Amino acid sequence: MTNFPDPSRYNRERIAILAIFIGAVTIGFAPILVRLSEIGPLATGFHRFLIAIPLYWLIAATLPRNEAAEGDETPRSLRDFLLIGMAGLYLAADIMAWHYSIQMTTVANATLLANVAPVFVVLGGWLMFRTRVTGTYLLGLAAAMIGVLILSRASLSLSEDHFFGDLLGVLTAVFYAAYQMSVERLRKRFSTITIMKYAIPVSALCMVPAALASGEGLLPVTVGGWMFLVALAAGPQVFGQGLIAWALAHLPVTFASVTLLVQPVTAAVVAWLLFDEMVGPQQGIGGMIVLAGIMLARRGSTRR
Repeated sequence: MTNFPDPSRYNRERIAILAIFIGAVTIGFAPILVRLSEIGPLATGFHRFLIAIPLYWLIAATLPRNEAAEGDETPRSLRDFLLIGMAGLYLAADIMAWHYSIQMTTVANATLLANVAPVFVVLGGWLMFRTRVTGTYLLGLAAAMIGVLILSRASLSLSEDHFFGDLLGVLTAVFYAAYQMSVERLRKRFSTITIMKYAIPVSALCMVPAALASGEGLLPVTVGGWMFLVALAAGPQVFGQGLIAWALAHLPVTFASVTLLVQPVTAAVVAWLLFDEMVGPQQGIGGMIVLAGIMLARRGSTRR
């Protein structure tokens, strides 16, 4: 008997690809909003999670529940809550490491090193789950990484003084890779909103000691300052990360991780529009190489 492709599966994959692109573009606005914030980067990260909590729970209260559907279980055991909490811990560690790296090295270095997360996704998948990838995927990954390097090369700075900050940039990538892999596996059992409404409070709690230790002012002083925090929570965190988490149930995490490299392209374009930061031929070529690498990685991605 001939096995015909399931059209609904391919439709879900197309929608998931669109969702992860939109999510990646949305979270590409995060560094811009952090830069515009009236308070320090760690305090901003804390409010990013804190303000997102009631938004997630409001969404959860308005969505219809169907526990019989795939990926829509309710966490019941301590182990379930610990697994979801670990995703929140990874995300908080990612934000803390990245914000500290911005303070200890150049923004370009911190951004570039944070975006090597796909390398750690591939390495972690192979070490822990024996996940295999194709040569075409690796070629696409390499092309996308080269594109990011070209995009940020003009601002890169190599110095011994930046070593610890650069190391934190690498740790940012490690934690974000762990977060992506964790969410991908959680999505097999739990819905996106279930994961987020329990994981993000853990992220907020983890950010409290870091924000207090930083000595930064914890509260904005103007309405505009609060609006930037609300925009950061509602946009990159709730909408952007929510779309990415949903897509991880329908796409290999290896491909999803490469797709997120569209973030620095988005940040460069937005910085050009808002801050008149120069975007020359080099940045344009780098952005095109990133997009070409993503398409090549998609062609070489294997199904789970």
